Amino acid sequence: MVQTPFVITIDGPAGSGKTTTAKALAARLGFIYVDTGAMYRAVAYAVQSLGHAIDDAAAISALVPDLDVRLELRDGAQHTLLNGENIEEFIRSQEMSKAASDVSAIPAVRDAMVSLQRNAVKGTEGAILEGRDIGTVVFPDAPCKIFLVADVRTRALRRKQQLEGKGMVVDLSVIEREIEERDINDSTREHSPLRKAPYAIEVETTNTSIEEQVSMILTLVEKRLRKVRGEDPA
Repeated sequence: MVQTPFVITIDGPAGSGKTTTAKALAARLGFIYVDTGAMYRAVAYAVQSLGHAIDDAAAISALVPDLDVRLELRDGAQHTLLNGENIEEFIRSQEMSKAASDVSAIPAVRDAMVSLQRNAVKGTEGAILEGRDIGTVVFPDAPCKIFLVADVRTRALRRKQQLEGKGMVVDLSVIEREIEERDINDSTREHSPLRKAPYAIEVETTNTSIEEQVSMILTLVEKRLRKVRGEDPA
């Protein structure tokens, strides 16, 4: 009998290929995809829109209960809604990425987002969630956990290409510095730090194409899925 939902967690630092990989896997498996990072970006956007300081933990904690953050699939693309407003185009900048990292360190924010993430998969056959604490905190008992890694230069180049594809002018050295800072913030925060979950499969993506890493991970996922279904007792 298939465990419902069959949850696949994909964790890793910024620029390691989590989003692209998760979307491709979800499409091939017919599972839902949950971009947990978008939820934190939505909170950061709300904080900045309301004029709160990004490090004002008390004000942000008081704000969180009034925020309705949702992810919706529209015309084949995921959109982030904040209190009913589609804010997708406003939350994908490097500045918002840094702000999301800052607010994600606040316990009240993480507790609220974790609850949303768990609710998002209820009633589905399978789901793929990507982030930084999915395999350790959100779904510690997930049957399939992936942890992606890549060197800083590779991750910065990927991020640069992504931003330039949206018409932004960016400096590679600045992106590298910001990624290094985010790595430190994410891995050293007290609440739900970035770390490899027990039994997670580590996949090095520095020298692999997206197609290569998706194919490799898909093979691993399908093996785990067969085992859960009882089709592969080994």
